Amino acid sequence: MTIKTHLILVSAQAVPNITPVLDERFKPREVVLLVSPDMTLRAEWLEQIYHKRGVKSRRWLIDDAYDIEHIRYRVLELLNEYEDGSLALNATGGTKPMSIAAYEEFRDPPRPIFYVHPEEDRVIWLYPSKQAGHDLADRIKLPEFLQAYGATMTAQGDTLGVPAAYRDLTDEIITRIAYYSKALGSLNYLAQQATGSLSVELNAQQAKDNFLADLIALFSDNKLLRLEKNRLIFATEQDRFYVNGGWLEQHVYGQCLNIKKQTGIQDIGRSVQVDRQHQGKPVRNELDITFLKDNRLYIIECKTKRFSAKDQGAGADTLYKLDTLKDLLGGLQAKSMLISFTQPNVYDVQRAGDLKIALCCHKELPYLTDKLLAWIK
Repeated sequence: MTIKTHLILVSAQAVPNITPVLDERFKPREVVLLVSPDMTLRAEWLEQIYHKRGVKSRRWLIDDAYDIEHIRYRVLELLNEYEDGSLALNATGGTKPMSIAAYEEFRDPPRPIFYVHPEEDRVIWLYPSKQAGHDLADRIKLPEFLQAYGATMTAQGDTLGVPAAYRDLTDEIITRIAYYSKALGSLNYLAQQATGSLSVELNAQQAKDNFLADLIALFSDNKLLRLEKNRLIFATEQDRFYVNGGWLEQHVYGQCLNIKKQTGIQDIGRSVQVDRQHQGKPVRNELDITFLKDNRLYIIECKTKRFSAKDQGAGADTLYKLDTLKDLLGGLQAKSMLISFTQPNVYDVQRAGDLKIALCCHKELPYLTDKLLAWIK
C-alpha cells in the first residue's frame, strides 16, 4: 500500500524531519507531528516548511515526552485512524521514550518504520528490514535549514565568485601580513570614519606613515579609493565597506567556494541577513559567511578590527555573540570559526577554546584553506 502519511517525532533535531519532505519521490501528502508542550514552537517552524512544499500537516499532542505508557496510548489512538501500511513512522527525532514507544506500537502489528541518517540524508528502513535504503534526492538548503530553527533568511550578498583583481589584492595583503598589519588598523579606522560622508582627512602622523601609504596605493590601484591632498575619498559605499574589512569576508568566501565541490558543501552564503523573534520582538543578525555540509551549519565571523588595550572586552563580546548564534541557528551540531587579521589576546584564545570556536588569525591566514578543510572534515 502506498505510504501517504508520515508520523514524525518533534524535537530540537529538525533536519531529519525535513529532508524526506524535500524529496519529490518520497515526500508524503501529509505529516502528523507528535508534539509535546515544550516543542510547540518547533512544530510551528516545521509546518511552515511543509506547507511551502504543498504537504498538509496536523499535530498529535502528547502531555509528556518522557511518559512511555502515555505516548504508546496516544500513538495507538492515531494508528486506529489509518489503514495498515498507509502511515509510516519516521523514528529519527523525539526523546528516547517517544521513539521507543512509537516504534513498539508500529511493530505490532508491523507497519512501515524508517530512520533518516542525520548527516547523509539517507533513508534506512527498520521495517520492512529487507527493503533497501536510499539517498534522499534534495539536500536541505540554507533558507529551509534556518527556518527550521525559527529564523528567516531575508537577504544575502553577492554569491558570484571573487573577481581576479580582488583575489590578487587580498593575496598581496595576506602574503605580506606582517608588513601591512599595523597600517591595516589605521586604514580600517579611516574607512570607518568615512561612513556616510565617503571621505576622511588623514592626520599629520597618518600622512607620514609609509606603510599606510603603500596600503592606500594598493587599494587605489584597484579603484577602491583615491587620495587627494591627504583626504581619502571613496566613490561608493560598497567601496568603503570593502576597504573597511569587506575584503577579508570576500577572501574567505572565495576560499570556501574553492573547496565547495571537494568537500561536499551543499549551500553557502555571504553577508546573510537573518531575522528571528526573541521574546516577541524582531531581532536581526548578519552572518559574514555561512554554509551547510552534511546538514550541519557552519558560521564564520571575519574581523579586521584591531582590538585596543582599552577595549579588552570586545574580543570576548565577539566570541560570545558567535557562540550564541551558533546554538540559536544551528543547534548542538553547529560549528563556528573566527577569522581575524589581528592576533587575539591570550584570554580570547582560551575563551575560544572553551566555547569550541575555531580560530584562524594573523599569520595563520595564508594557510586558511588547510584550516577550513581540517575544520569541516
